[in-house]
Amino acid sequence: MKPTVILVHGAYAESSTWNGILPSLRAAGHPVIAFATPLRSPAADAALLSALVRSIEGPVVLVGHSYGGAVITNVDAGSTPVAGLVYVAGFALEAGESCVDASGLVPGSTLAETLTRVPTADGGFDTYIAPEKYHQQFAADLSAETAELMAITQRPVTEAGLGEPSGQNPLWRTVPSWFLYGELDRNIPAGAHAIMAERAGARRSVVVPGASHVVGVSHPDQTAALVLEAADSPALTDARAGH
Repeated sequence: MKPTVILVHGAYAESSTWNGILPSLRAAGHPVIAFATPLRSPAADAALLSALVRSIEGPVVLVGHSYGGAVITNVDAGSTPVAGLVYVAGFALEAGESCVDASGLVPGSTLAETLTRVPTADGGFDTYIAPEKYHQQFAADLSAETAELMAITQRPVTEAGLGEPSGQNPLWRTVPSWFLYGELDRNIPAGAHAIMAERAGARRSVVVPGASHVVGVSHPDQTAALVLEAADSPALTDARAGH
């Protein structure tokens, strides 16, 4: 049985950002699910994703973009074998680390200055990227027309969720991981991705020259190839090789 690939989108995006890699995954015979990330908090969102993972028969590969990386990091899969984790410009958080913390591992993120805040009923705030700043901040290597549509359809993440400390048992400690990120990511600097990949003991880390934070959209072939590399690996029970 081929592993099921679960695609987990991040903040300021939605599930259709995975459309470019779906044909390759399906052609390779992998069942695919695009999880609709609630974007409320890593712990709450990971609890919902964990329930989905446990409902699946056979091994699973989790693919997380941006904040979606924080979500897959906090999955509790139970007895369901997770064969691999693929971080596509994603947060592979350390225990107790937040998304805000990780994006500041090195200087260079310009996300904060592009955000707008909208009050929520519980007294908190949702955050959006201001539409006029979306193209350059989030998707500079896409056309203006495509970025405009993505800005309109972006889904907000809570301010509290971005600052929530990650759980004490990051899944990358016991599951092999792969990383792909853009050289010109303005949300999470490339240097921060490199730190996260190194400490996770990544099987492979791919830096895409000139790519933005939405490297999975702008470079779908490279993204699909890395996901398939992870998905075609056997389900492993010995954590990361060499660890």
